[in-house]
Amino acid sequence: MYDKLTQNDIKKLEEEIEYRKLIVRKEAIEAVKEARAQGDLSENFEYYAAKRDKNKNESRIRYLERMIKTATIIPDTSGEDEVGLNNTVQVYFEDDDETQTYKIVTTVRENTLKGRISNVSPLGKALLGHKKGDRVYVQTAAGAGYYVVIQSIENTTDDGTDPIRSF
Repeated sequence: MYDKLTQNDIKKLEEEIEYRKLIVRKEAIEAVKEARAQGDLSENFEYYAAKRDKNKNESRIRYLERMIKTATIIPDTSGEDEVGLNNTVQVYFEDDDETQTYKIVTTVRENTLKGRISNVSPLGKALLGHKKGDRVYVQTAAGAGYYVVIQSIENTTDDGTDPIRSF
């Protein structure tokens, strides 16, 4: 795993683990008990569904704990005029003659449909450390790539409102 996470990412993961242990686990155990009480388990779909949900929750808890244990903590600060984590960047794509806005986040918070790209994606990696007005080459697979121009950078701090991606 060895994800690169910020301290705030770790905090959000720990909050999810606590919620799953204290709330979801109790609900799942109760659902299994109720389904088991209905009698014959060989044809009891509710029992198997409740067991599946309980096991999914336990699996997610183990996954999050392993992610925290193996994570590398990275700072979420950047220079005032350069692209860093949690910055919103407006980028001009030369080939498409189009402007897009993205927020650079860690891998656990990425969601391209909502304009959040990870710091390890080709575009995110290329933008990090550059300044407004810079023309940046974005390297993609097999040596291909494209140029973008950074039009604006909004320095923001991580307020914890970007949700952690769940699987």
